[in-house]
Amino acid sequence: MNDAHRHLGLLPAYPFYGGPPVNPDVTARGTIAELIDDLDREGTDRALVIPNYGVPDPDVAFGFNELVVEAAQRDDRIRAGLWVSAKDSDAARTANALKLAGEPGVRALKLSFLLGGGVEDPGLETIFAAAREHDLTVHVHTSPGAGSDIDQVGKLVDRFGDDVRIHLVHFGGGMSGHIKLIGSRFFDWIAAGKRVYTDLSWAIGFAPRWLVTEIDRRGFGHDRVLFASDEPWGDHAGELARLRAAADGGELSTAVFQTNFETLYGGTR
Repeated sequence: MNDAHRHLGLLPAYPFYGGPPVNPDVTARGTIAELIDDLDREGTDRALVIPNYGVPDPDVAFGFNELVVEAAQRDDRIRAGLWVSAKDSDAARTANALKLAGEPGVRALKLSFLLGGGVEDPGLETIFAAAREHDLTVHVHTSPGAGSDIDQVGKLVDRFGDDVRIHLVHFGGGMSGHIKLIGSRFFDWIAAGKRVYTDLSWAIGFAPRWLVTEIDRRGFGHDRVLFASDEPWGDHAGELARLRAAADGGELSTAVFQTNFETLYGGTR
């Protein structure tokens, strides 16, 4: 079993939504040893590990980049995703992050608009150019509304997906995103030759079943879906059980839990 999306790093408590300072990511890990213990316990063969993020302080997520690179170089099961941002205010931070793009074990650039920015930010050209240069996957968060909505993030697939692998995290991130993607958009991109991939972490219950049905009906797409836990924001056991139930046995199961990860993140450099 391979996990295409989990996080490393302890975030400071933050007063989300006007409440008291809290740490909702209760299973967050701050050390490489704790992460390795989790992989051992779960029986995870390979994992893409990304800086933890969520508080509106860019230095926090950027500050974990060296930690995830160190993790990848310490244990061959781990691949690193670097936190980057297309915002003008983060240009210097992203430039420093991209200096690590050629390090052994780095296989992805993590992009999220949850903390601001959007698909028109000029810094995107630099990020995707680095992905091309180093043969990296761009790992993009999706969720309903604002810059993370699939209507916005999908523009990145249209613009960059011909020659850069793009991993749409959370499969559109909710009811509307799932329906738009499964109904046509995801398969249209694949048919058009776009290098687009996804995972089903956070997916609403109907989505994995419907996606598997559509893959069977259309006869393609099995090589574009990955298992991801999104620990500590997701629940590994729950995500695993749900996707195993939908993709039970056979070629699709092998692709989702093993081979598709190797295509995106399994390089040995």
